[in-house]
Amino acid sequence: MSPDGKLDGRSVLVLTTNYGTEQDELRKPVAALRENGARVTIAAQKDEAVHTLVSDRRPGAVVQPGTTLAQATADGYDAVIVPGGTLNADRLRTDADARRLVSAFAAAGKPVAAICHGPWLLVDSGLARDRELTSYPSIRPDLENAGGTWLDREVVVDTSGGHPLITSRRPRDLDAFAAAIVRALGALGAGGNRR
Repeated sequence: MSPDGKLDGRSVLVLTTNYGTEQDELRKPVAALRENGARVTIAAQKDEAVHTLVSDRRPGAVVQPGTTLAQATADGYDAVIVPGGTLNADRLRTDADARRLVSAFAAAGKPVAAICHGPWLLVDSGLARDRELTSYPSIRPDLENAGGTWLDREVVVDTSGGHPLITSRRPRDLDAFAAAIVRALGALGAGGNRR
C-alpha cells in the first residue's frame, strides 16, 4: 500500500452474471476499491449490461461490464471478487469460465473474495475444502459438505491454503468485507502478486 493509503497500481476482477447480482454486493466493494485507487474490472457472462437486484426482488442499478468471463484471465489482476445474489450465485457456480477464473486466482496465490451466496462458486471450484469461511447461513451445509469450516462472523480471512480467502455473510457485512479486501491488497509486495 502506498504511504497515502491508496491501492495505486492494484487491479481487481469482479465476476458476475448479467442478471440477479445483489446490487450492493457488487457496487459497494467496487466503490471502496476505486476510492482507494485500485482499478476494478467487472466481468459478466455476456457483453451486455448487468441488471442487479435489491434483496433478490426489486430491480437495482444497471452496471456495464468491462469484459466477459470467457475473455477474462487472472493475469494482470491482483484479486478476484464474487458478489452474491441467489440468482447470480446459482448461475455462476455452474459457469465453467467462472470456475476457471477463481481456480486460476487461487493457483497463483492471489486473494479470492466472496460474499453471501457467492461462496457457492468456491464449492463447485473445490476451493472450500480445508478452509475457514463464512456465507449466507442457508448455504452453510453446502460449504461444510465441501470440506470447509463455516464460521458465523461478518468476515473471515483464511490465509492457510496458499492464497488469501476472504468471505462474508450478507449485505450488512459489506463494510468489513470491503475493508478486508483493501487490507489484503495493501499487504501484497511491491508490484502485486500478478503471476
